[in-house]
Amino acid sequence: MKPDMSVEIGSLKLRNPVITASGTFGYGEEFKDYLNLEEIGAIITKGLSLKPRAGNPTPRIVETPAGMLNAIGLQNVGVDAFIEKKTPFLRTISTPAIVNLFGNTIEEYAELASRLEQVPEVAGIEVNISCPNVKQGGIVFGTDPKAAATVVRAVRSETTKPLIVKLSPNVTDVVEMAVACAEAQADALSLINTLTGMAVDLRTRRPVLANVTGGLSGPAIKPVALRMVWQVAKAVTLPVIGIGGIMNATDALEFILAGATAIQVGTANFLDPAAAGIIAREMEQYLAENGIAAIGELRGALQV
Repeated sequence: MKPDMSVEIGSLKLRNPVITASGTFGYGEEFKDYLNLEEIGAIITKGLSLKPRAGNPTPRIVETPAGMLNAIGLQNVGVDAFIEKKTPFLRTISTPAIVNLFGNTIEEYAELASRLEQVPEVAGIEVNISCPNVKQGGIVFGTDPKAAATVVRAVRSETTKPLIVKLSPNVTDVVEMAVACAEAQADALSLINTLTGMAVDLRTRRPVLANVTGGLSGPAIKPVALRMVWQVAKAVTLPVIGIGGIMNATDALEFILAGATAIQVGTANFLDPAAAGIIAREMEQYLAENGIAAIGELRGALQV
């Protein structure tokens, strides 16, 4: 008998726990020629704002030891173009599409949620309160528990869709942030977003990124992500979605052991656009080979 790989994120039922991370998978259609989108649990679109954004000047991505820095600046088409041009493709797949959204004010968050509430192709919302590349708005919401809770309540008041809050690691106490968002009626928490970092060019004596700083992702941040997922999963009853340096099925299953209900594949998509599908298949294979009937048996089973 095949293992049961299904998981639940609020009212959202996924065929397996593998989700593609925002900002690494476009709007889904860009990857249709590289993997079968019906093999993964869900996709999360790149961050969406009310108006289109051009993002930061280049260079805005650089490889680092065991990872990469990005300062894309949340470039996106804006909600109007998303609804008009991106949702037709989402209609053609059964895999749920979760929209990551962000704003510079609480009102913008609320308006985005209200607009997306009317879009049947949007299965859920992931609220970005934590992007370190934006010079206004998000960084404040992502580091202050009261501000974060205010954003979550504003979004919650405008949508009935499953509401995931993406937490920043660039805080003093991630558990305090998690509890604040849980109390504000989030349905799930995803963590971690990127760590703030920078790269320097000795030859030119200048920062490599035009934005100076960027978000560090990839295997380098996995130990930090695992620790934070473990801490938060013990502190809240909400589903936790683990993100950070997940490159293969072993990485993914470690996050499940630490308490994650689902995981997101991010930087790995840049190395292999089929990575998410491969990870989903290999996770199922591990369960089958080890006589584990359901993925839920591993959740939080870490022995400490």
